[in-house]
Amino acid sequence: MASIIPFGRKAQSPKPVETGAMPSFLEGFSIEVMPRTAAKIEDFRTILPSGTRVYVAHIDGTPIEEMVSTAARLVEEGFPVMPHFPARIIKNQAVLESWIKAYKDVGVRQALLLAGGVSEPQGDFSDSMQLMETGLFDAHEFERIHVGGHPEGNRDIDPSGDDTQVMKALRWKNDFQSRTDAKMAIATQFCFEAKPVIDWANKLQKEGITLPVHIGVAGPAKLQTMIKFAMACGVGPSLRVLQRRAADLTKLMLPFTPESFLRDLAEHKAQNPDFNIENVHVFPLGGITRSAEFMDEFGAQRRRMAAQG
Repeated sequence: MASIIPFGRKAQSPKPVETGAMPSFLEGFSIEVMPRTAAKIEDFRTILPSGTRVYVAHIDGTPIEEMVSTAARLVEEGFPVMPHFPARIIKNQAVLESWIKAYKDVGVRQALLLAGGVSEPQGDFSDSMQLMETGLFDAHEFERIHVGGHPEGNRDIDPSGDDTQVMKALRWKNDFQSRTDAKMAIATQFCFEAKPVIDWANKLQKEGITLPVHIGVAGPAKLQTMIKFAMACGVGPSLRVLQRRAADLTKLMLPFTPESFLRDLAEHKAQNPDFNIENVHVFPLGGITRSAEFMDEFGAQRRRMAAQG
């Protein structure tokens, strides 16, 4: 069982530099876990702020019972839970409905709909739009639906490297929100460089896509770990940030933190209040506790600022 540090106390994570825009930008962040990583945390209330949305990632091969058990535990601890529904590993509509009912029975009312990490569908569904079209999430009173986003492209959807099909899908999902009562947002893959993200977010607005963005960020981790996950997940141009870091032997063994990336986005948001990034979503590649501690450094700054008036 992992050693737990009460929320608000710090361990050995690198301490972020004071920056005025960051605390507000990071307020209300979400975090992603898997059943096996969640099991290492004795009590999430000791490491996460109250009300933090916790996504539960569904890896192909994980029994749905483990997923639902993890969700139930998090709900019991008081957190809003958003499990993944990967379309390509769901056999048919009956299986989809059984998953939805199982989650609903333990208090879940949110879902992240994805195509999934497998290349070929294992059943009737191949993308998240087909899951949405079933109407089952609305029928079972799910209050919030998030969909995936790829600021640096997705060659699984657009093999040529452009974003034609991705944008077409996002326009469809944007229209779905406008004709239903769904509360929706785009939750993205993690990135490492702010400019491509800013350009992508601005392009969404120009395309008339009004879904708010929850930008993915990789929590603190060893550089080697970060590069491994980035390559496995198809991170695009911003991978060069890690490659430059790896080329500097003086920094090779130091932990990599997302501070520079977050600071650039926070400052852009402060200067452009209509910027459509609404929240930050953390992928805890270096461990859940380590990421939670890093994020709470900025929460502590915000609390100090509020106390000072």
